This record gives sequence, structure tokens and C-alpha cells, in this order.
Amino acid sequence: MFYGIAKTYGVAMPPRYLPDSVVTRIKDGKEVTDTVWHRVANVRLVNQLGDTVSLDSLHGKVVLIDFFFTHCASICPILTRNLRHMQDALRLSDKARLANAGDSNFVQFLSLTVDPVHDSAPVLARYADRYGVNSDLWWMLTGPKKTIYDFALNELKVGLQDSVNVDSTFMHTDYIALLDKDRVIRGYYHGTDTNALKRLTNDMVFIMLEKDKNRKSTAFAELRPMIVPIAIVLLGTVVGVVLFSRRSRRELP
Repeated sequence: MFYGIAKTYGVAMPPRYLPDSVVTRIKDGKEVTDTVWHRVANVRLVNQLGDTVSLDSLHGKVVLIDFFFTHCASICPILTRNLRHMQDALRLSDKARLANAGDSNFVQFLSLTVDPVHDSAPVLARYADRYGVNSDLWWMLTGPKKTIYDFALNELKVGLQDSVNVDSTFMHTDYIALLDKDRVIRGYYHGTDTNALKRLTNDMVFIMLEKDKNRKSTAFAELRPMIVPIAIVLLGTVVGVVLFSRRSRRELP
């Protein structure tokens, strides 16, 4: 329903980023062009529990990806606190499930360390405990530095979006990348900026409800029970992130 309302009243849906190619075809006797959007490639890394995980295992989920390192004393603590509050707002009870049956989480958080030599799985586990990270919803990931940096620079194209050039030898950015259920990038957001975080929370929910072109339209009756929980989650997330972001900035030395 939210998706239909958005289209009806001209609410802008989150754009798609990084076209790979344009394909021309004939439909009903007319030439039509379709954009083939960049689909982020799979990556396999190790999470804070010591388990090897991958993007392929997150089929059907909206994914948020950021970059950090555990001994960072500047932007990383603010970014992690803001994401933690979003995580808390999105931990849904059984009475407020928003995704498919049997899965109460429609979003997955991925935080990739840019200093994997120092940030082993046990180090990430201690950091995760310190910030109240729920491992079911949020993976803090480590692995070979080349794998992480190739993924950031060549798949997420973080360096093309930052107002300051990203150092390819040691990345330090507060950007959060938002991937839809097809792993197409739908936005880049500064995770320490209040307005950007509000936009992210809105985009997250609309993408989750976005119509799947390969499936028949969902009936209103199926979506109706989701309206109230989605509204509660969205409102709680926006308000909470704003408060946490402001408090975090006041706590900076």
C-alpha cells in the first residue's frame, strides 16, 4: 500500500545507481530501452561469531553496508551508535513481523572493517558486545584486506560518491550504502548526518515494499496488517537516530 501511495502522490522512490549497460528491444512494435543496473557481486567474509557468511545468503533482504575499524576514535563510534539505534528500532516482535513468514528481519546490517589485520573475529566480537550489536541482524565482518577494499571500491564504488577522495590504502568514510533485494545500490548516506539518516530510514521502508516485477501484484488485504508496524518502525527509527546523532556529536571531544 505504501508503495502505491508513493507512486500515486508523486513521492520519489529511491533512485538506482551505477548503470552497467542499456539494452534496446522491440515491444508492441516500438523500440524500448532498458537500463541494466549494476548488481553488487557476492562477497564472502567472516563475521564476529567466526562464521563465514556471504551476500548470497541474504536473498530477499534490504542490506545496509558501512565501513569502520574498531580502534577508530573519530567518526566510527558515532556511525556505530547511530546504526545500533536503527538496529534496536528494527528488532521486531512476533506480533509485528514485516517480512515473509518465518523471518522477522527484512534488513541486514553489514559493517566491514577497513583494518582487518588488527580486527580479527574475536576483536570484532568484543566491539560488537560493547555497542550492543545483535548478531542475527548485524554482521561485523573481516577478511583479506584486498577482498574488502576491492568490494568497497569496485562493487560499491564508494570512492566515486565521497566528496573527499577515498584513500585506497586505508579507507575512512562514514558512507552507508543501501542495497535493495536485487543487490542494486539505491543510495549512499552519511551515517553521521541527521538528515541523511532520516532519508535512509524512509528509503529503507519504501524499498522493502517495492513491487517485484517478476511477481504478481500483492493484494491490499495482504499488505494491510503491515501498515501499522511499518509506520511505528519508521517513526521510531527516525526520531531515535536524530536524538542519538545529536547526543553523539555533543559527546565528541
